Amino acid sequence: MGEHIKGKVIAVTGAARGFGRLICEKAAAMGARIAAADIDEAELTAVASAVAASGGSIIARRADVTALQDTKALVEAAVTEFGALDVMINNAGVMPLAFFADHAAAERAWDRCIDINIKGTLNGIIAAHDQMIAQGRGHVINLSSIYGNYPVVGAGVYGATKAAVNFLSHALRVESQGRIKVTTIRPTGVPATNLSSGIVNMDAVVGILGQKAQTYLPELQAVASGQGNGARLDPNRMDYIALDPTFIADAVIHAIDQPWGVSLSDITVRASGDEYIL
Repeated sequence: MGEHIKGKVIAVTGAARGFGRLICEKAAAMGARIAAADIDEAELTAVASAVAASGGSIIARRADVTALQDTKALVEAAVTEFGALDVMINNAGVMPLAFFADHAAAERAWDRCIDINIKGTLNGIIAAHDQMIAQGRGHVINLSSIYGNYPVVGAGVYGATKAAVNFLSHALRVESQGRIKVTTIRPTGVPATNLSSGIVNMDAVVGILGQKAQTYLPELQAVASGQGNGARLDPNRMDYIALDPTFIADAVIHAIDQPWGVSLSDITVRASGDEYIL
């Protein structure tokens, strides 16, 4: 494992925590050269320091993905430092779940969600596009969600942004076939990420649970609090209940760790015992 990652130059947005941090750490440990970006400069610096202390090759740039000039600057820094840009990972995202009736409380969070999840992904594509075309090859990886698969209550805006990510990804794949390969990663529910901190109305998670809400959510909460069947947090069990973020990062690494002529187009990773319906 890692034969096709060593030496690649990989840019990662939203790199300060969650999937982004894990991807930076894992890819750097396999010999990739990392250009990491996040709006949280302090946490980003901590990630870069940790990777460098472990022998990894990394540069860090503060970037707001809603600003195209920031994303372009990230790519320029990667090319200046490492001579190329092989992989662009558009990972930055927020998840302000809320019902439409919550609009007064949610409208600012929804605006930010649209800017980061849609515009941020588009900016990453634009920033990487010309460099990859000039190189004759490149790989764009966009983080979507199972919420983008089908509309449900409580996620009208968030789900729409992830559906847009799916559209952008497949349009780029068709337009740049044979020059840029494109991977869409669609995580299932991953409770241990920081995404849940942006939820406006916790009742809005009902959309992803549907008819399973009355059974799965209480069990998930009990396990998380240490009062339920903790054995279900063992990924070796078929009833594994809640996916750890490391498995999403591993899926991203697997997509990168392919020959240039092999493209893993769509990847969904689920805990085998979760009960999300999308």
